[in-house]
Amino acid sequence: MTKLRTPIGPDDHKQGDPNAPVTLVEYGDYECPHCGRAYPIVKRVQEHFGNRLLFVFRNFPLNHTHPHAESAAEAAEYAATQGEFWEMHDLLFENQEQLDSDLYEELAGKLHLDPIALTASLDSGQFTDRVRADFTGGVRSGVNGTPTFFMNGERYDGSFDYPALVGAVNALLADV
Repeated sequence: MTKLRTPIGPDDHKQGDPNAPVTLVEYGDYECPHCGRAYPIVKRVQEHFGNRLLFVFRNFPLNHTHPHAESAAEAAEYAATQGEFWEMHDLLFENQEQLDSDLYEELAGKLHLDPIALTASLDSGQFTDRVRADFTGGVRSGVNGTPTFFMNGERYDGSFDYPALVGAVNALLADV
């Protein structure tokens, strides 16, 4: 099994109980259609397990095939500085067919963020290093496509449909 090489840290985007018995890490790309399909499934899995699951999202933009993936990740990182990462994360996936600077500005407005400051951060590359750090950690962990999941530090190579993810989490819970 491939192990997660970059431990969960204070800079990671996390939802759920930090002491949960199962941690699910996703390396994702906001423009990836597979990640778009996984997005509502992961939300259902989170709801199903509640405080027994910690979910972590890390950026893994596949720039060669998804030209807006990195800018979308940087827009989410900008939102994170305003305490709105998960809200932007959700909106980006829910609008993944329309990713571009106009959409980012529109979403910033919906979240009561400064769209001009968002655009300035994208133009300056303010969050490029943050996104690339996630990407590099993914590469070190053997990530080569999206979505890639890790459960309790081990790469999960099964299906990411709802029954399969629930089954995998249940198996880990049974071992705890």
